[in-house]
Amino acid sequence: MYVMFPIGIMYYFGTNLDNRFSVKGFWPTAEQSHKIPHDRDELMAEYKRMKARERLLKERRGERPDGESGRGEGA
Repeated sequence: MYVMFPIGIMYYFGTNLDNRFSVKGFWPTAEQSHKIPHDRDELMAEYKRMKARERLLKERRGERPDGESGRGEGA
């Protein structure tokens, strides 16, 4: 059973399964994937980018960037 099942699969489907069942462009290329910052300058640039993105999202939601909700004193 343990020997004949893989042999039967290879006989039925063939041995070039990567070429037959793979989807071209499914995995991102190295340029499209995330790059992990390694030195201090790259870390600071990434931190500034993240803070700017969060500030932009808060502005889009209508929140104040200083942390106040803008609801009023009773709420």
